[in-house]
Amino acid sequence: MSIRIGILGYGNLGRGVECAVKHNPDLELVAVFTRRDPASVKILTDTAKVYHVDEAEKMKDKIDVLILCGGSATDLPVQTPKYAQWFNVVDSFDTHARIPEHFANVDKAASESNHVGIISVGWDPGMFSLNRMYANAILTNGKDYTFWGKGVSQGHSDAIRRIDGVKDGKQYTIPVEAALEAVRSGQNPELTTRQKHIRECFVVAEEGADLARIEQEIKTMPNYFDEYDTTVHFISEEELKRDHSGIPHGGFVIRTGKTGWNDENSHVIEYSLKLDSNPEFTSSVIAAYARAAYRMNQEGQKGCKTVFDVAPAYLSALDGAELRKHLL
Repeated sequence: MSIRIGILGYGNLGRGVECAVKHNPDLELVAVFTRRDPASVKILTDTAKVYHVDEAEKMKDKIDVLILCGGSATDLPVQTPKYAQWFNVVDSFDTHARIPEHFANVDKAASESNHVGIISVGWDPGMFSLNRMYANAILTNGKDYTFWGKGVSQGHSDAIRRIDGVKDGKQYTIPVEAALEAVRSGQNPELTTRQKHIRECFVVAEEGADLARIEQEIKTMPNYFDEYDTTVHFISEEELKRDHSGIPHGGFVIRTGKTGWNDENSHVIEYSLKLDSNPEFTSSVIAAYARAAYRMNQEGQKGCKTVFDVAPAYLSALDGAELRKHLL
């Protein structure tokens, strides 16, 4: 029997989830929910239907896992606890500073309804989080470094677009090359947030908008831009489409550490990603965790989970014997 999937929100991430479901034979897309007119949303899956978001609750018995594809700034803090009342849910909430608060809200709702809610799934938070945890557990005497980019941050771009007077926008996260090389060479530098990355924004403003105010709001936005050197470029809609239509990303998780009685040996653990499509890769991670959410709930688990709480075997469509034979 296939795991029945619903998608809430049909933007870049929602379309990516639809593609990911296609490549997982044990998953089946049943429904896409949208705040738009359902008749205006064209999906790729012939066997699924588009519904208005207000109809989601009525389908709680027809969907095993609802994947929430809204933005972290304003959508997911409300949506994930709300829909955990009726479904097992997975989201990609990526505002790191607010994860504890979000976890508590989702845990309350999912625990009360006997569902599983897995939050902050993707590559960071997500795959990078796991690699930081593994590296910390192995090299207990060491230091962590995470670098993102160069690439488009969906969450930061979404935050820009929600500013009054902004028509569209993209934000690139760019590692400071000198800082990255210092880490790789084993110098173990002490780096501030500002010393590790710069942020570059390309903004299409509404006609007559106050550009100085928009730039100031971007540069001072808490949890997004206020701790970074940020450059804002105002460009035309045509320039944005021509020069910034892709959504690449990537990054590096590095831990340096010492072993031996007198710390005589040095080690570097590095995990890296280079992604043509940030949302499609994120969606592929989410699809695997949707499988895990269903399996865990079938076993009687409930409440909020993160990637730290999910055993790797829950993610794979292969059974234990196949995993041991081919991947161990």
